[in-house]
Amino acid sequence: MKIILATDGSPFSAAMVKEFALRPFPLNTKVKIISVYEGDRLMNVAPMGVLTEYYDDAGMNSLKFAENSVAEAAEIIRNKNPEIAVVTEVIEGVPKTAIVDEAEKFRADLIVLGSHGYGFVERLLLGSVSQSVALHAKCSVEIVRKKTK
Repeated sequence: MKIILATDGSPFSAAMVKEFALRPFPLNTKVKIISVYEGDRLMNVAPMGVLTEYYDDAGMNSLKFAENSVAEAAEIIRNKNPEIAVVTEVIEGVPKTAIVDEAEKFRADLIVLGSHGYGFVERLLLGSVSQSVALHAKCSVEIVRKKTK
């Protein structure tokens, strides 16, 4: 079984990773943990007078955050399931499309990602990555919600 596990480092993704790590998996399961960051896309909408160094720093911070996110997820999964083959990758792009594209390249059987649990207005304004992935992926998609107390 080949699984794409998409994380953004949020508490919602952290909950998804912890739940995922506790599951039993078939032999020869391969998990590719990815994090997609939008990098320098902000440069295209930079207002006049904004220093480009600000956007360079923001892009580097996004990259580092994504790298930390996949590293932490990999550590959790490897500690709970040492028999699973785990690889990681950080991708620059739009999360909605990059996750689906990566799943196709990896020939994934399943995509697992967390949900922020936005309401209608937030989804309308911000868009929902999990909803878009579920609609466009050619493989199965599992959306894990963070449990509320």
